[in-house]
Amino acid sequence: MANTPQAKKRARQNEARFQVNKARRSRIRTFLRKAEEAIASGEKDAATAALRALQPELMRGVSKGVFHKNTAARKMSRLSSRVKAIA
Repeated sequence: MANTPQAKKRARQNEARFQVNKARRSRIRTFLRKAEEAIASGEKDAATAALRALQPELMRGVSKGVFHKNTAARKMSRLSSRVKAIA
């Protein structure tokens, strides 16, 4: 356990930051799940709309430090290629 006042404060800050990041990560995963479901349904319009809604959320996660830039780019690339493949 933290003993110094500085360490106690850092522990409080870390917990608060963890809660914020957890909420951000959960929100992004929800958008990812909606995109996956739209792709699975086979409706190109719905999948495209879900992908467009996902992109800014994913990039916001990158700018806030929740995801790495390359991870977000990889997810977008894979999802967009799957959307394009829908006949």
